[in-house]
Amino acid sequence: MRKLTRRTFVMGSAALLAAPAVRTEAQSAWPSKSIRIIVPYPPGGQTDGIARAFGDFLARQVGKPVIVENKGGAGGVIGVTEAKRADPDGTTILCTISSSLIQNRVTVKDLPYDPEKDFTYLTMVSGAGGPVVAAKKTGAANLQEFIAYAKKVGSLNWGSYGVGSTPHVLIETIAKQYGIKVQVIQYRGEAPMWNDVAGQTLDGAAGSYAAAAPVIQAGTGNLIGVVGTRLPPYPDAPTMTEQGAVGDFYDLRAFTTFAVPSGTPRDIVDRLTPLLIQAGTDPKVQQMLNNFILSSPTDFETTNRIFKRDSEVMLRILHDLGVKPSE
Repeated sequence: MRKLTRRTFVMGSAALLAAPAVRTEAQSAWPSKSIRIIVPYPPGGQTDGIARAFGDFLARQVGKPVIVENKGGAGGVIGVTEAKRADPDGTTILCTISSSLIQNRVTVKDLPYDPEKDFTYLTMVSGAGGPVVAAKKTGAANLQEFIAYAKKVGSLNWGSYGVGSTPHVLIETIAKQYGIKVQVIQYRGEAPMWNDVAGQTLDGAAGSYAAAAPVIQAGTGNLIGVVGTRLPPYPDAPTMTEQGAVGDFYDLRAFTTFAVPSGTPRDIVDRLTPLLIQAGTDPKVQQMLNNFILSSPTDFETTNRIFKRDSEVMLRILHDLGVKPSE
């Protein structure tokens, strides 16, 4: 009776059988070839390091090579666009930062991708807090002393690594609240910006902990505040909010996310996402996250909730500040 019932079910329920059969085939076939992770920035940076650490873990789990391809240029536009155009078969993964998905919508004219529609976001890691640093020459040890210095000299020379980037929005927000004048100098990346803070060409800058740490440790720049939560290596350094700075901007965290092109089958998404999250338990990945002071990977629902919230807040802030696309 059991054999007859099963046979009758299979023969009489072809439509119901079709969906499980497709799902099983996709699961057994993925990945059928090597996986590539596209990083829209040059090798050696934080995003590249995250991609390589997670990629190494993923390769060990799926038994296929995972190749990191650096497609830098145009503030992340080149790499993100290539990822968008890839076949949605789960073998092309985008690893990029929040600015390429949020700020670029305001700062890039005719953006060739739609971050809301062109990708499925799997997981993300975010920083504990971003350091705000004043050059040693300012003599400032906190936000109020930095504001006093700005009013004394008349105008600040402030470093940034892109229109609409975190340091740009930060100083514009501060200038608006405290009524100070600022000359924002845009750099192609964090490294040259921090070199000029150390050389006292700039009055200050903000950015990632990993890039700012050498300046702070050398004493050529003073940690005057933190965007977000306090930094574990400097627990006594207060956040900007604790020092009186106001605005939704200070609640945001720069994040790095893994995504696949829209249209990637849900069963592949459901297999790939847990693997990337599981990478956070790997000792090598944990060491990398600790070095950069990054959070553990978030789950699918949390990832998409943060992406939606941060997008709404940052886009509103950029609009209020009057940020326009670069010509």
